[in-house]
Amino acid sequence: MTLDELLQRACVWHARSGAPPLTGMSSGYAALDAILPGGGWPCSGLTEILSADTGIGALRLVLPTLARLSQEGRWIIWVAPPHVPYSPALLGHGLDLTRVLVVDLPEDESRTRVQALWAYEQALRFGDCGAALLWLDALSNLRLRRLQIAAEAGSTWGLVFRPVSRAAQPSPAPLRLEIEALVDPLPGAVASPAALRVNVRKARGAQAGLHCQLEL
Repeated sequence: MTLDELLQRACVWHARSGAPPLTGMSSGYAALDAILPGGGWPCSGLTEILSADTGIGALRLVLPTLARLSQEGRWIIWVAPPHVPYSPALLGHGLDLTRVLVVDLPEDESRTRVQALWAYEQALRFGDCGAALLWLDALSNLRLRRLQIAAEAGSTWGLVFRPVSRAAQPSPAPLRLEIEALVDPLPGAVASPAALRVNVRKARGAQAGLHCQLEL
């Protein structure tokens, strides 16, 4: 391919033409789209979401996009979620439940981790998968790199939910976010924050270090 042919491709951005085109999937939150590369969630590759607790609202960040993907006929595959997904809530957020697949694994922790990683990689490589979700703590850089390659090969959005204690660990994931609840739940209540602070810990381009506050 010659240089002239390359410059004619729609995916090539010319610096003199102003801002690069928006290539991301809208999150459904204008403030969040403003700090994400491409103006939204990536269409493929890994996204790490780091939080102090699994119940502070991480899933609510991605539900609008998961709903659109399911309505387009693409599969949403959950691998080893910490809690059984509540179908009425997913339906209320617009997900097509006929396109939601939950991979349940044995309770034996030593087997669960190995099987979860295998199942997640297969989901990422599955051509009709729009998004694959995984909840795991310890992941080596080598394993994360393998999952990143699988997500790119399958053109799948891979979501990995991890504890914030792993924030200092290097990661090949192109996008890493840290979320923080701004309102503590009442004692004994299920965490359901009124607002979240989202910090971009790693991103392609100039977005790293940006943050926003979302009212949920």
